[in-house]
Amino acid sequence: MRFQIRRSINNIYTAFSLDDGHIYTCRIKGKVMKGRESEYSPAAVGDIAEGEPYSGNEALITRILDRKSAFQRWNTKRELNQTIAANQDISAIVVSPSSPPFRPRFLDRAIACSSGAEILIILNKSDQADDGVYDSLKLYSDIGFNVIHTSSVTGEGIEELKSIIKGKCTAFAGQSGVGKSTLVNALTGSRQRIGDVSEKYNRGRHTTNHSLYIESDGFSIIDTPGVRELEVPFEDLHLISEAFPELPAGRCLYDGCLHQGEEGCIVPELVEDGRISEDRYDSYLRILSALSERKPAYMRNRKSRG
Repeated sequence: MRFQIRRSINNIYTAFSLDDGHIYTCRIKGKVMKGRESEYSPAAVGDIAEGEPYSGNEALITRILDRKSAFQRWNTKRELNQTIAANQDISAIVVSPSSPPFRPRFLDRAIACSSGAEILIILNKSDQADDGVYDSLKLYSDIGFNVIHTSSVTGEGIEELKSIIKGKCTAFAGQSGVGKSTLVNALTGSRQRIGDVSEKYNRGRHTTNHSLYIESDGFSIIDTPGVRELEVPFEDLHLISEAFPELPAGRCLYDGCLHQGEEGCIVPELVEDGRISEDRYDSYLRILSALSERKPAYMRNRKSRG
């Protein structure tokens, strides 16, 4: 039987059966999921799994199918990657102008935490924004990211956002306090339909401490917990450049250039000429540095895996 994971807490999963349409409480068969040994949690909300029901509403998950996309972070305590959402079409990064203040470097890290999904940047609480914030976000528009402005207070951008996410699954991520869950509530209203998950756990509230899959009219949402800090998952350093599309591909002297000013690297010249943002480049270098300073896999304590 195939399942879609819709809620995950302490390795206990609420899952929707794609075969019989029922909601099951699921656990992982065995102590470790094969192929997921390097992750903090073997399954994430949005994952498609295979499993074996053993009662009318309980099942064992035996396999997680390959993901087409994911939003991951680095779990600093466990020293493992942690997947927050999986198989989303869009990763919507929600920021606010104040309370909390707009942090471009947080936004850059959030973009780098997403793989395989379209990036959408949402300036929420736009009724509180000033020209400085709009100017900062124009840089991301100029690079090619889709940026929209929303306000749950004035209603600005809500219909535009609905049109963007129509027919798609969108994972919403952002700092605590940016109004992400209020925005999700404005999008779904009272029409959310997630079966027993909604009735038993959600209760109409969207302030979450765990990821939750929500179905609405014509779209679906993965509402993820707000975070204060966000670290990029431990991956191949060369993958980080995918979050920085303004960096030149294949134009440096040597293949595999990390754009840190190596021999034949043209990026410092582009930064000096103003063709690449100095702030964005500094953000890129900071992410590379943080990843380079982490322990290699063989030095980490595997017993600490959750």
